[in-house]
Amino acid sequence: MAAIPKEKPSSIEENRAGFARYKADVKARGKSFYPYAMFHDTIMSLVVVFTIVGLAAIWKWSSWGVTHNPTHPGLLGPVVDPPADPGTTSFVPRPDWYFYFLFYLLRIFKWPESVFLGTIGVPTIALVLLLALPFIDRRRERRPSARPVAMIAAVLTIVSMGVLTWKGATAKEALASEVILDVPRWIQQEHLPPEAVPGAKLFATAGCTACHTYAGSGGSNLGAPDLTAIGARIPSKAFHVAHLKCPSCVNPGSPMPPFASLGEARLEELATFLVNSKGTS
Repeated sequence: MAAIPKEKPSSIEENRAGFARYKADVKARGKSFYPYAMFHDTIMSLVVVFTIVGLAAIWKWSSWGVTHNPTHPGLLGPVVDPPADPGTTSFVPRPDWYFYFLFYLLRIFKWPESVFLGTIGVPTIALVLLLALPFIDRRRERRPSARPVAMIAAVLTIVSMGVLTWKGATAKEALASEVILDVPRWIQQEHLPPEAVPGAKLFATAGCTACHTYAGSGGSNLGAPDLTAIGARIPSKAFHVAHLKCPSCVNPGSPMPPFASLGEARLEELATFLVNSKGTS
């Protein structure tokens, strides 16, 4: 009787057999750090370095190299941004994209008592769990199907980070500050006349309450005074206009930035609001 020919092993079976021989050889003879691990680390390091150098070259020469204008956007953004305008009322501060997840966490934990939990607690707990994972699960099994808990945890982590990053990138701001909602209370509480209302709205949206307080709104930073009764102390509109244009010129050593970029008309509105703020509540 003729012998039945053996079936040729499939490529998958050959790969499995080759991998089994490789593992047996490594287990029997070991695998030296040099050149194996060093070669892999060197290749990966070169890939990272060349990627960074390539992106830097594209960023540089797609903007400055073409137009010789450092503020030209290019393919990856401008070399330098335009000068900061401390008098802007439309700028919405945003973090870099890799902090969008943390930016949105602050929207979730928005109450003062929970800010620490959102900024320090949650990221630190996640990092500690990530570092502890190799010490908790020391099994040699590496097949994803045999590690459902680890795989589910990894997928949930990736999805949650992606969702938080996306939500942080697309989050919309109302106005420059929620302090604008306090303006009607200021008008009623401080008996502000109609001509002071535009200046009150500008005061709320220009970021003045980041350093100053007014009628219980804002925060006192860098020694900035409360301005609720500033009009009773300094009733001169000309003084306020000059001070807003160049604070250090009027008050040497003042850390307050100049707001000359607001323009004469808006400086007049702010000054009108300040001279009518007499603390009459």
